[in-house]
Amino acid sequence: MNRFEAWLSASGAGIMVKEFPEGTRTAADAARAVGCELGQIVKSLVFVAGGKPVVALMSGANRLDERRLGRVAGTPVEKADAEAARAATGFSIGGVPPFGHASEVPVFMDRDLLGYEEVWAAAGRPDSVFEISPGRLRELSNATVTDLKVEGDSVSPPGRALAGSADLPTSGEAKRGSHLSR
Repeated sequence: MNRFEAWLSASGAGIMVKEFPEGTRTAADAARAVGCELGQIVKSLVFVAGGKPVVALMSGANRLDERRLGRVAGTPVEKADAEAARAATGFSIGGVPPFGHASEVPVFMDRDLLGYEEVWAAAGRPDSVFEISPGRLRELSNATVTDLKVEGDSVSPPGRALAGSADLPTSGEAKRGSHLSR
């Protein structure tokens, strides 16, 4: 049992973690593993905004607009490096869950996640996820729901993924060599 699963057990949240040996590190990996739409994957992205760590929960189909995050979380906004992400959340990039962090970290949630009955989020490791309703996700993460996506991005309709978004990481920083890196 990892630290996040221990937190879930102690909280009584009633959430079951599922492991996928093939990995769930990227949104596309997670969607393939669980058999859901790309937009149903929750990417937990760790940033430093206004000098403090924050977590942005993004739909797997969307890219985060750092200017929008800055408007609600403070500026300047920059991606947290692996050390800062782990220090703030207690988890490594690729497995950062949306709640149960090592410290109180403000969480901001992409409004598009509310368009699904159920979503899937990282469970503390790059091979584990859990299913949750968006309302419960907002409640447990104490998230502020806001528009965070890059203008023009949209949740993919059932059965279709957005071009260029399949290789977006589920948590942390952009995939090495990705055209989406800063």
